Amino acid sequence: MKQNRIDASQLELTEKVVSIKRVTKVVKGGRNFRFTALVVVGDGNGHVGAGLGKAAEIPEAIRKGKEDAMKKLVSVALDENESITHDFVGKFGSATVLLKKASDGTGVIAGGPARAVIEMAGIKNIYTKSLGSNNKQNVVLATINGLSQLKTPEEVAKLRGKSVEEILG
Repeated sequence: MKQNRIDASQLELTEKVVSIKRVTKVVKGGRNFRFTALVVVGDGNGHVGAGLGKAAEIPEAIRKGKEDAMKKLVSVALDENESITHDFVGKFGSATVLLKKASDGTGVIAGGPARAVIEMAGIKNIYTKSLGSNNKQNVVLATINGLSQLKTPEEVAKLRGKSVEEILG
């Protein structure tokens, strides 16, 4: 799986917190509470990333999650309808996310964690279906995995040694 990483310094990124979990560790003196934040960042123009932050306070966990997500940005191939270029299935762990191309005016049809990723990527028309695991972290990572592996018709034509018209039919 090739990851096409992007430099986050020149992008206008927005963030969205997908989940915050309280994690407890039982020690001799009692319980230690910490927080884990799953954060998705994107520029709304074909770049998206997700990260995990862990800290004693929620704001610090979110900040760390955002920094982690900025390190893991990927680019997404979009078409003229602000949808994806072709249907694809993204997988991570036991989570599977079906991504289907949609015509203009369809809108974003996606559930919670997948919707956060798709909105941050700037996709306006898409159908998605989350299959398998409902674990938010795995669904987010499966969605990003699928989006990062999308190819434009130009890339497919170059790989096959054909013209774009032959690929599109």
